Amino acid sequence: MRERVFSVLGDRVVRSKFLDLFAGTGAVGLEALSRGATTVVFVERHRGAARIIGDNCGAFELDETRARVLVQQAGVAVAALARRAETFNVVWADPPFEIWETGLEALISAFTTGLIATDGVGCLECPERAAVEDLLPDGLEVFRDLKGGASRVVLIRRSNVETLKR
Repeated sequence: MRERVFSVLGDRVVRSKFLDLFAGTGAVGLEALSRGATTVVFVERHRGAARIIGDNCGAFELDETRARVLVQQAGVAVAALARRAETFNVVWADPPFEIWETGLEALISAFTTGLIATDGVGCLECPERAAVEDLLPDGLEVFRDLKGGASRVVLIRRSNVETLKR
């Protein structure tokens, strides 16, 4: 699934600022760096997992100018990064399925606070039957829906932005 999403995102990842919410081991953010992202901020609330992300970044000799790890809940991190006027081209949220709505709320907040650049994309990994479209506020839309088994990744953008090429 991750491979499909990165294929759809294509060159959008190159030279991007990438935010990996609910980062787990950091695999998604590390993939973004390997595909040319300039910087990645990893957000993971569990200290043990955050330590693994730090170790993985160290193994690739990534310093804090390329990779930062924030040990916080996603919503808290989104608010803090927005207060610092940071912006990201791609924001990926992969929450545990039982709290997928929390991931969607974090993405919506990232859009409404300006944390996601005007032409930026939010990616939400969620259960296949999650009613994401029904919960989006006016001005945001799902423009790609990539399904695979019991999960899907929906790509969200502001409604007035051109569709990504297939």
